[in-house]
Amino acid sequence: MTPDIDHKPTVIRRLWQSDKAALVEFFQKLDQPTRRLRFCGSVSDGFLKTYAEGLMAADTTAYGAFCGQELHGIAELRLINDKWPRKAEAAFLVEPAWQEQGIGDALFDRILTASQNRNIKSITMLCLRENKRMQHLAKKHDAAITYTAGESEAALNLPFPTPMTLFYEVFTDTRSYLQIMFPALAPR
Repeated sequence: MTPDIDHKPTVIRRLWQSDKAALVEFFQKLDQPTRRLRFCGSVSDGFLKTYAEGLMAADTTAYGAFCGQELHGIAELRLINDKWPRKAEAAFLVEPAWQEQGIGDALFDRILTASQNRNIKSITMLCLRENKRMQHLAKKHDAAITYTAGESEAALNLPFPTPMTLFYEVFTDTRSYLQIMFPALAPR
């Protein structure tokens, strides 16, 4: 069943510590095929709970796609090394019922801006070779994809930050934080 998102806007915002319960719920409601595509294998509820609770680590920046208070998609950016040139790994997941709505693109754009502003020079994305949606999303953003027996790896080089990318991130992160602190500011 495709959700009716015309009347309920999807908001992309940074995930905060206060979102841990929503993250755990998001991961645990995923079906096995979706879990397999995201984690390149079968994973248990216990693994997902631990993974979700650890998502707010210092080396990770994460964004969520919310419709009201419900989380329907996430994007993660994990720093691989802190030496120059800095590298990171990105991962994306949108609930199957919410795919094909532009959420993956919006999450990808937020990750690109966050990477650029952190002077990350390259992003890597790994997925199963059968994960055509992820590969399509990577290609759409000009990533170079290489294939091995069972996986594909997408790589993307990034430019330096600009005043506009810095402003955009500061503005959107501040707005999302204020909306959490003052729910009356959140879109309805």
